[in-house]
Amino acid sequence: MTDASAASSAPAGRSAILDAFLALLAERPFEAIGLSDVAGRAGVSLAELRASFGSTFDMLSGFVKDVDRRVLDATAADAAEEGELSLAATHRDRLFEVLMRRLDVLAPHREAIRSLARSAARNPMFALALNRLSVRSQQWMLAAAGIGTSGLKGGVRAQGLAVAFARVLRTFLDDTDPSLARTMAALDRELASGERMLGLLDGVCRLARCGGRGASMRRRRSEDEAPAAAI
Repeated sequence: MTDASAASSAPAGRSAILDAFLALLAERPFEAIGLSDVAGRAGVSLAELRASFGSTFDMLSGFVKDVDRRVLDATAADAAEEGELSLAATHRDRLFEVLMRRLDVLAPHREAIRSLARSAARNPMFALALNRLSVRSQQWMLAAAGIGTSGLKGGVRAQGLAVAFARVLRTFLDDTDPSLARTMAALDRELASGERMLGLLDGVCRLARCGGRGASMRRRRSEDEAPAAAI
């Protein structure tokens, strides 16, 4: 294959496609965004779009994966710079920093996230799909903070953190203070609650204990919060 033919067969402008998708998402509901809409906004053909993504949900998944990667890269860079200070931090401190870094990455996309939350409130199946994306992301966030993600306990931690982060996002979306004081306070409360209720950080979550607290956890959730609509 020649250089020219290789270039012509390469996926076109993945970042441009994601930018177009997010811009559309800020303007209209997820369910109202078509493949042709994204191709037109990105200035690519449908064939070029297909070379990069299989669906609009695939674009959403790609965006979430990019957010994960940026947070993980920044966390690794900070850990290398801080050295022993980073090692001395508690799991909760490290997780707080990781999740605040995630919010920094998400900040330019508040309207797109708000749109996703509205779609999730209308469509429980979409909310569950978003929850799956969020749980997968939170597994990486936990790992970045040095918290175990393996086995049943790791799965419980990731799901619990996905729900907690969904609550924090609600505050974040309306927090216009550049210092994000309200958001930081909400995140601190959620991590403290998760530490007590699910052993989210250093504790141990045994099946009997988690099961016995399920009813109280459900009472704490509002109706539209049951599936975590976070990214």
